[in-house]
Amino acid sequence: MTDSLNTKKDLILETAREIGASRWTLAEIDQLRRRLQAEHGEAGKTSSEYIADVLKTAGWKVLTTLQEEAEEQYEEEFEDLLHFKTLEDAEVSIMRLDELMRKFRSQGENAAVERVLGIARLGKRRAEMISRNHKVEPNKREEKLEIASWFRIWLETPDAFFDWLDVRKQSPDFKAKFPQSESLE
Repeated sequence: MTDSLNTKKDLILETAREIGASRWTLAEIDQLRRRLQAEHGEAGKTSSEYIADVLKTAGWKVLTTLQEEAEEQYEEEFEDLLHFKTLEDAEVSIMRLDELMRKFRSQGENAAVERVLGIARLGKRRAEMISRNHKVEPNKREEKLEIASWFRIWLETPDAFFDWLDVRKQSPDFKAKFPQSESLE
């Protein structure tokens, strides 16, 4: 490395451009690390973590965990999962989450299952936050509190959730709190 332009960072970025990956997963980063060592010997030796940092700093898309890779792989499926302006919207959102969770679980995609559960936890927190916001109309706050409980129960007992929801929607308490939902069933 006699030329000042050939710093380790320069070597990494130059080799990354040659490889031309649009995003850098653990596999691509390892390929880059091996190529650096093969082409530049001692001067090319570096860790995968350092390579990932250099690529991130340079603005490249870097996915360094299996979780990030699963999120990227299923990004389209995760888009727009949390819509719950109404109770009916919330039910559809939870149905979609449930379908994805079961699909990913059957495929052994544990990182994707965790992502689905994380989205459901986010939905619960959002609903709880809205339910505590005194600027929101009381009937909407009550609806969001109900939705938060739906997310909580689905997260705790997904296998029993939809049976529970059917019973819940028939309960006198639910019908009294949300009379508008009866007309939509």
